[in-house]
Amino acid sequence: MFAPSLTYRAGPRQTPLVPSLPLADDATAPDAAACPEIGVDSSTLDLSTVRLHMVAGGDESGPLVVLLHGFPEFWYGWRHQIEPLLEAGYRVVVPDQRGYNRSEKPAGVGAYRLRYLTRDIVDLIDAEGRERAHVVGHDWGGIVAWDLATRYPDVVDRLAVINAPHPTVFQRVLRSSLEQQGRSWYAYLFQLPRLPERLLGAKGYDRLERALTETAPTGTFSSAELALYRHAWRQPDALTGMLNWYRASGRYPPVRLGTSMPAADDQLETPTLLIWGDEDAALTMDLAHRSVAQCVRSRFVQVSGASHWVQHERPALVAEELVAHCSS
Repeated sequence: MFAPSLTYRAGPRQTPLVPSLPLADDATAPDAAACPEIGVDSSTLDLSTVRLHMVAGGDESGPLVVLLHGFPEFWYGWRHQIEPLLEAGYRVVVPDQRGYNRSEKPAGVGAYRLRYLTRDIVDLIDAEGRERAHVVGHDWGGIVAWDLATRYPDVVDRLAVINAPHPTVFQRVLRSSLEQQGRSWYAYLFQLPRLPERLLGAKGYDRLERALTETAPTGTFSSAELALYRHAWRQPDALTGMLNWYRASGRYPPVRLGTSMPAADDQLETPTLLIWGDEDAALTMDLAHRSVAQCVRSRFVQVSGASHWVQHERPALVAEELVAHCSS
C-alpha cells in the first residue's frame, strides 16, 4: 500500500548553520570542528577494506541513523539535519564516503564499484555495534542507500532517499530517455581520464563551486560554506576519488538490465521515504515516480520549486520528515 504523496511549495531558505571557526590552512580537511554549534565529534574507522572519517554524536544507545552524502559534497552536506536528529534521541553517524575529504582514497577505478561502497556502510553499522540502522542518502549517497536496502535488507530498518533514483530505474530510464541522457552529459565526460580533474580543479575549483551555486537558488550556499567545500576538494587525490564513483558506474554497471520490467517480488520491502525537489536540473521527475513504484511501502514527498539540493534549501522540512519517518 502506498501512503498519500505530499507536495510542498518551496519557501524562503531557512537560516543555515555556518562555521564560526575558520580552518587553519588549505591542508586541513573539514572535520567536526566545522560545526561547533552541534554536539558531534570526528573519528576514523578502519573498516574491512577502507579507512573512513566520520562525524558522530548522540546517545550511543539510541537508535542509529546513518547519513550518506553525494557528489560533490562530504559529511558537511548534512549539517542542517544532524542536530534535529540528535535532539530526537538518535545516534547519528555521518561518514565521508570513500574517496572524499578525510576518508581514504583507494587507487583504481575498480575500488569504487557500488558493491564496495555499499559494503563500507554495512561495515560501518557493524563497527557501531549494531545489526540495523535507519539509512538516509542524497544523490550518490542515495544510490548507495537504495543498494544497501536491496543487497542487505536486514541491515536497513527504514530507508530515506533524497533526489536519487533507484539504481534499476535509473539504468532503464537512462537507456531509453533522451531527456535524461542530455541531463547526464557530465557523467559521460567524467569517464575520461585526467581531463575532468583538470577541468574541475581549475581556477580554484570554480566549476565545482558553480555546480552547486548555479543549480540552486541564489544564497543556498554561503561563501563560508563554499570555502569549506573547497578545503575538502583540495585534499590529495580527492577529485580522482570523487570522479571514480562515476567511472566505476560506467565500467562496472551496478545493474544488468534485461528486456523486461522487474518482477513484483523484486520490489523493495523496506519502509521508504523519498523526498524530491522537482526543479532538479540533473534528474527528471519520471525517475522519482518510477522509484516510488519500486517500493512496497513508501511515502513520496515532492518539494515544489526546490532543486537537487533540497536538504540545503528546505533544511527544517527535510529534518522534520526524517525524524517522523525514522520514528514511525
